[in-house]
Amino acid sequence: MLIVLNDNEMSISENVGALNKYFKELQIRKWVQDAEKLGKNILERISPQLFGLVDRAKEAAKLLLHQENPFYAWGIRYVGPVDGHDLKGLVHILEHLKALDGPTLLHVVTKKGKGYKVAEADPIYWHGPPGFDPKKPEKVSKGYSWSQAFGDAVTELAHLEPRLFVLTPAMREGSGLVRYSLEHPERYLDVGICEDVAVTTAAGLALRGMKPIVAIYSTFLQRAYDQVIHDVAIENLPVVFAIDRAGIVGADGATHHGVFDIAYLRTVPNLQIAAPKDALELRAMLKKALEVGGPVAIRYPRDNLERAPEASGRRSLGVGGRC
Repeated sequence: MLIVLNDNEMSISENVGALNKYFKELQIRKWVQDAEKLGKNILERISPQLFGLVDRAKEAAKLLLHQENPFYAWGIRYVGPVDGHDLKGLVHILEHLKALDGPTLLHVVTKKGKGYKVAEADPIYWHGPPGFDPKKPEKVSKGYSWSQAFGDAVTELAHLEPRLFVLTPAMREGSGLVRYSLEHPERYLDVGICEDVAVTTAAGLALRGMKPIVAIYSTFLQRAYDQVIHDVAIENLPVVFAIDRAGIVGADGATHHGVFDIAYLRTVPNLQIAAPKDALELRAMLKKALEVGGPVAIRYPRDNLERAPEASGRRSLGVGGRC
């Protein structure tokens, strides 16, 4: 099996986590530098022509040098990092890797949006933009969304509740959490594309006395169904699930339709489900959910809405709501 890791340092938002940091430091690690030197010597002796064509020798040495190499410990041959935009060199390497036995990981380094200047400058927005004129690309104002309403609400609630803690599985922008992450960085955690980790971490925070909110798309919450039951609901922990993109999502596509969450969450013990009608009620429901003492799921659609009226003061935020 050949695993190609396309490393452009981005998911939808920026990458996070230990493995991402490891890749960023890879070039300065001793085993990579030793591998490069040994590989150059091997290829120059075997085939000067091959060495001159690819000008890359790490792949030969990775078969011989394993010190500090975590992939070897996992039973995977590591090759790279290589330039993913050098098509001639990349095809040459892939042709040779096909003949190798066992699992191999090819680490390919690329730039997200490469070749399209607006996408290179803003890879987050242009990851999945709405329709636009490629000759005159411009950002389109999408209006005030439920995601933004959620982000504004938790940002303000965090000033009232010092135990509030928000987690997201790599969806800071999509879930409207940019402002929150800037104003409350000490109570914000992006776990990467690991929905189950987000839920289990929230359970741990709840056990430590925090008030965690897991901001997650409906379709992605399915990946953490086991953790919702075993780590949160059975323990009756005060974890709030802010379920974005509930229902039909239109342009997001078939894989993102949030049409199952009501059916499967209704079977979960101790869990209350709520659906606000507007931004004011969303804010009130979030405030109430932080007070009820058990798991609560608040679901809202992919759509625009009117902004909630400004609270007269932070202490009056979130007028009475129902859960």
